[in-house]
Amino acid sequence: MTTVDGSAGQPPLNWCPSGDASRPESVVLGVRSGDGGEVVYLAEPVPAADVLGAVPAGIAPNRVLRFASHCVSECANRVGDACGLIERIRVVPEEAGADERSLPRCHLRPQCKWWNQVGVEGCRRCPAVVTLNPHDDELRVLVAGPDTTLEQVEEWMAAAE
Repeated sequence: MTTVDGSAGQPPLNWCPSGDASRPESVVLGVRSGDGGEVVYLAEPVPAADVLGAVPAGIAPNRVLRFASHCVSECANRVGDACGLIERIRVVPEEAGADERSLPRCHLRPQCKWWNQVGVEGCRRCPAVVTLNPHDDELRVLVAGPDTTLEQVEEWMAAAE
């Protein structure tokens, strides 16, 4: 079996679909597209180091690209062996009809931490995940915060109703 990073014969690693572009193993997962900035996934992984230099000066790479890197124990979103980020994302209600959409094609899926942790739900939510949150979007900022609890997200949503 060949892993996302091209290594063969090794046990698969868990990859974070909201990864850090600066990590040496980082790959481009997809490109942000359209008004909503949803991710359009690449058919094959491209090393982040090969494309970072092509991003125009003054534009944060994660504004236009989505990166994947190894899921590491020192991640601020790590809760034991689980990803706290996808758990916080799951608390936010999906838009109507989301469960009827087909899953996006993704080269990362067999080794994806979110897929292995929450399955289909993680894949359905993945295209909308933004790694560069606008400061005026309170809910996105709250969900992205590694110190945010599920209860805090639920309280915010109840207050917004």
